[in-house]
Amino acid sequence: MVNKKYDYIVIGGGLNSLIAAALLAKKKKSVMLFESNDSLGGMASTSEFSPGFRCNLVYDYIKWLDERVLKELNIQKDDIELIINDIYRVSLDLDGNHIFFHRNNKKTIESISKISKSDADKWNDFTLFISKISSFLKPLYKITPPNIQKMGLRDAISMKNLLNPILSHGTRGIADILRTLPMMMPELLDEWFESKLLRGTLAASGIHHLNQGPYSAATVLNFLHHNIYSGLNILDAKFIRGGTNSLSSVFSKKAKDYGVIIKNNSEVIKINCNNGNCDGVTLADGQIFFSKNIISGLDQENTCIKLLGNENLYPNVRTQLNNIKYRGSTARLHFALKSLPKIKGINDDQMQTVFSISPSINYLEKAYDEVKYGNFSSSPYIEFCISSIIDPSLAKDNNHVLSASIQYIPYALKNNKWSDKLKNDIINNVTSILDKYITNFSDDIIDSSISTPYDFESTLNNTEGSFNHGEMTLDQFLFMRPTISSSQYRTHIKNLFICSPSTHPGGGLHGANAINMINEITK
Repeated sequence: MVNKKYDYIVIGGGLNSLIAAALLAKKKKSVMLFESNDSLGGMASTSEFSPGFRCNLVYDYIKWLDERVLKELNIQKDDIELIINDIYRVSLDLDGNHIFFHRNNKKTIESISKISKSDADKWNDFTLFISKISSFLKPLYKITPPNIQKMGLRDAISMKNLLNPILSHGTRGIADILRTLPMMMPELLDEWFESKLLRGTLAASGIHHLNQGPYSAATVLNFLHHNIYSGLNILDAKFIRGGTNSLSSVFSKKAKDYGVIIKNNSEVIKINCNNGNCDGVTLADGQIFFSKNIISGLDQENTCIKLLGNENLYPNVRTQLNNIKYRGSTARLHFALKSLPKIKGINDDQMQTVFSISPSINYLEKAYDEVKYGNFSSSPYIEFCISSIIDPSLAKDNNHVLSASIQYIPYALKNNKWSDKLKNDIINNVTSILDKYITNFSDDIIDSSISTPYDFESTLNNTEGSFNHGEMTLDQFLFMRPTISSSQYRTHIKNLFICSPSTHPGGGLHGANAINMINEITK
């Protein structure tokens, strides 16, 4: 069968793929998008985990959305309704001495003062410091990283412009950014706080979706990545009316409105190349579609090694690809509940928020120690929310859904393989922990379901179950993300491009990867 030739073929139906397709179609390009699953959204999708109960597959909330995407696609506030709660996070304490993070910093300070007057006195200065350091990174998040292998005059000028925000703060600003980025979280927090609970809560942001402990170098970089647009509301979390799946619905509609042809249940099994250029893709059913350009929303492993194949890889490229660290270590656990949970010290009107269990830095480090040796953590870092409060359609009748992210759960186990028994062991372990914080929690459970990194590799095509499509570490950042030769959204194949979270500026449901790539390949 001979199919029409398109200006662009987009592989994958995740958020960045949908945004890239919509932006190209708006520029009057013909675009075809293929998604292997029966629904769009990827990590911004929902699924039914038990009859009558649905969940956000990966993300329950967002940190930020790239304003350039919203502007370019003419997306209004009514299209994506953000739920801005006064209390956006609660750090749970076994004795009920929780820390409440409010949008009004004075209220946050009041909450912190109940466990440490000294920490409360420093909180405002700490938020200002983090906001200043983050302001240095913001310009970097909106550009194509320079190609340091072939840096010319234009790249050098671009680098000067990027340094202006840092230089404007003088030598102190330069010292702060250079000193802070490589830090491990305890080094940063030692300079500010004494409370174990506050230190554990902040350190947890530094290891969020990362297979490293808080004592690992440059975990502060990951902390800044997750708080770059938080302003003074450190650890900010914004819910979306209808769940994160609303994002994929809005962007897929925009893509279709601009003329993108979207095909679900259409798995691409090969990117076809001739004479060093891509000329189309082959689907699992044998159909071949032709295109002048190919864009992949998948990670580098799936794009280059699996779809391109060894015959289209140079030895040095293969070496760089093999050196990418994925190492997913976050599982998602969903509970169908009979009723709204009761947490000691939390009122019913305070439940529409994010809860975290990270009592101390040492607690997190011990959790990491276990995954280092191929075991899952017996005392994991747990972050959860009652997602059915934000989106009542997730549960039937007056029931509820509690969704939790669990660290650390390894992709591969030492001397063992994943089984239903081992998954049940994790569920029982997490249930026993939640029982300590939530009254009669285990008695309220109707059903539960867990997805490990190993599961996410098969369901979402995320290598090793990495939500970031490659760890957010200093050696995989900016012009080294995902590799030093493919950091400009381009691969070694001239007309094959990447817009996934594996590219700069990294993971999250923000869309910056997609618009940065479009700006680069269409300039």
